[in-house]
Amino acid sequence: MKRNVFSFISGGLFGAGLLVSGMVDTTKVQGWLDVFGDWDPTLAFVLGGAVIPMFFIWRIAERRAVSALGTPMPARPEPKLGHNLVIGSVLFGMGWGLAGLCPGPAMASLSFGGVGGAVFLLAMAAGMVVAPGVRLRIDRHAAA
Repeated sequence: MKRNVFSFISGGLFGAGLLVSGMVDTTKVQGWLDVFGDWDPTLAFVLGGAVIPMFFIWRIAERRAVSALGTPMPARPEPKLGHNLVIGSVLFGMGWGLAGLCPGPAMASLSFGGVGGAVFLLAMAAGMVVAPGVRLRIDRHAAA
């Protein structure tokens, strides 16, 4: 029960932050990505508002054995740059640049995003279904 309440509050705060920051406005996001055109630097504040607090939170989390909800803290991931991370990042960036949405803002924009937001979410879901098979083929090719 406590976990569900915490998840609901966290999701609500995240969604509100997306709305307030303008991350659900595709023209604002595409303006941020258009560094050689009509660049809109305001989303740098969103980035800073996320990265700066997380720097300190990660330092605190490193010293804890359990989370605030009592569950074990996960191990820190290996800082390894592999083909899966590179390919995934490139695909994510391409989708973000083309659509002006990423998964969180796409979900938040469902209520007002029109057909474009729904098409993006369907395409994202299709990509999630296809991705494991594609990753398996890439891993096999890399091992060969």
